[in-house]
Amino acid sequence: MVNITTTSNGATAIQPTGMVGGRHYTIPQLEAMARELRRDILQSIHSAGSGHPGGSFSELEILMSLYFRFLRHNPAQPQWAERDRFILSKGHASSGLYAVLAKAGYFPREELATFRKLNSRIQGHAHPMTPGVEMNSGSLGMGLSFALGCALAAQVDHKEHLVYALLGDGECEEGEVWEAAMAASHHKATNLIAFVDRNRIQNDRFTDQVMTLEPLAQKWRAFGWRVMETDGHDFHRLLPAIQRARENRIRPTVIIAHTVKGKGVSFMQNNPAFHGRALNAQELETAMQELA
Repeated sequence: MVNITTTSNGATAIQPTGMVGGRHYTIPQLEAMARELRRDILQSIHSAGSGHPGGSFSELEILMSLYFRFLRHNPAQPQWAERDRFILSKGHASSGLYAVLAKAGYFPREELATFRKLNSRIQGHAHPMTPGVEMNSGSLGMGLSFALGCALAAQVDHKEHLVYALLGDGECEEGEVWEAAMAASHHKATNLIAFVDRNRIQNDRFTDQVMTLEPLAQKWRAFGWRVMETDGHDFHRLLPAIQRARENRIRPTVIIAHTVKGKGVSFMQNNPAFHGRALNAQELETAMQELA
């Protein structure tokens, strides 16, 4: 959310407030909300009979930190010109974004039950028809290029908004990611902040079984990026990391967020089986008890 005021010289001052519905959320409240949103994610995927719960869980605290603490945005006006842009490059994990957007007020929470249903606004991959979504997804690897375009357009138009992009770690095997990284550094896209959801699982196996990514931080540095690493689930560490990324921006910044796929439900954690399937009724009941 945003706080919009008029300064003494008549200019408009726009600041993130960390408020949703007029309420400021503390870290304990954010932690409680994370459990609530995980329940919403599981319910929507179970209702659809398909979806990606594991990656939606690993990204959740990152999304919450942005939408409830840092992002300049206005749910009542999703296309507000001065908004910060958030790009979900790992768009198959759309149910995590939808849960956050519903909580932030972009659409009613009840609409989560229409996930992947015919004529629903919230489909399996993110799409701009959904209020609050900037880019349609599908094939991986494109989000950082799109985000770079948004960042450079803001610079050309002398706009002050920031652009955030969230990538999966398996997605970093895509060549286009590194083309965009090289271009961002060359063009000095200092208003671009990327996250890598480093949960170490892609599709049906661990990333190291498919392609070795390490040393991942050194690779981003070699492409001219400022690199930070943090715990992607601990708000006490994640929030300060994002704040530091927003300050002293002399180059594009990437935050490698170390996360756990399926975080919060014991049998889902670090389990590739829950990359892309809904929980059955018994699993859902157990998960809901753990998230209570």
